[in-house]
Amino acid sequence: MTGDTDLSPARLRHARFAIAAVFCTHGAVTGSFATRIPWIQDHAQLGSGTLGLALAFPALGAALAMPLAGRINHRFGARTALRGLLCLWTLSLILPALAPNLVTLCAALFVYGATAGMSDVAMNALGVETENRLGRSIMSSLHGMWSVGALLGSAAGTVAAHLGADARLHHALVAPALTAAGLVAVRGVLDLKGDQEAQAPPHFTLPPKSALLIGAIGFCAVFAEGASLDWSAVYLRDVLGTDAGLAAASTTAFALTMAVARLVGDRVVDRFGAVRTVRAGGVLATLGGVLVVAVRHPAGALTGFALIGLGIAVVVPLAFAAAGRSGPAPAQAIAGVATITYTSGLIAPSAIGAVADATSLVVSFALVTGLAFALVLGAAVLRPKRAAGSADPANRDEPAPIGP
Repeated sequence: MTGDTDLSPARLRHARFAIAAVFCTHGAVTGSFATRIPWIQDHAQLGSGTLGLALAFPALGAALAMPLAGRINHRFGARTALRGLLCLWTLSLILPALAPNLVTLCAALFVYGATAGMSDVAMNALGVETENRLGRSIMSSLHGMWSVGALLGSAAGTVAAHLGADARLHHALVAPALTAAGLVAVRGVLDLKGDQEAQAPPHFTLPPKSALLIGAIGFCAVFAEGASLDWSAVYLRDVLGTDAGLAAASTTAFALTMAVARLVGDRVVDRFGAVRTVRAGGVLATLGGVLVVAVRHPAGALTGFALIGLGIAVVVPLAFAAAGRSGPAPAQAIAGVATITYTSGLIAPSAIGAVADATSLVVSFALVTGLAFALVLGAAVLRPKRAAGSADPANRDEPAPIGP
């Protein structure tokens, strides 16, 4: 990669804050959309089943479009590609609220998901390159900033919903504001360009082999995340007989521990390395799963879901980082891992429901516990081969000093 000639510590710190602001902006779009789903459902006159069908289209759009991000990055360079893709993503927020029926909503959500996925790949690829130049882990905190953005977007959306605001007006105001914020943030990121003499990535390709095992680790983490977010409250209500308030607290406990762990996770990764961190996280998540399944008391379940969130929090950021170092085409490898993890997020909630229908929710979370334990067994795939003499503190097993 070429481009920025100023790689001084001050410039790199500025680039880190800029890419963190990009992640925050990206998350704010998701939070803004999620809080207005009930309004969108009513506007399009959808039942629960048809809404569920429509909500599969963002993941479908993302999975199909993400492989294109590597070629866009190669053609235009990291900063220009990110600028364009992030603008498309923020502006796509306007589309779902305008849809009057199922067909148009599915189309709008397909575009929404496609732009989300491509901008996700572009910002993660640039985050990995920034991390490489800093010589220390930053991917966990970047994903933590995404969670902060999602929280801010959802908070504003909650206020808008409480005031009875039309989601078309709400999103028509928020989308340009987030677009402007994204454009300002992108100005500070590293301006990196691929070798123009190198062969351009294909327009569409299956995930490279280097991404498959790394993606499998991300799959396990995202499956546990999707299952816990969507089913933890149902588990406390239906299995343990708690009231709605306490049931909802399980989702809050899970999301809070994930966000906090991501914000502080880089120091842990720098100190212990990615492999040890993920193994320890897998142990915590497995212990959390055991508490959920075996301790038939609300306090045990709440603690269990919090531990699952704590244990899996840094896995996806580290999977993206490892993918970015796994071969000569970082954006293509990251797109492959992102495709696998998005697929996991798509199937997890329905898979948990199917297993629960056939057996019970307890058995469903026994499956989640098994996938959490798979993190312990498979963590070593996050240690890619390094060129001799290269500095890669985020991916070595021995402790590494924390950079400036």
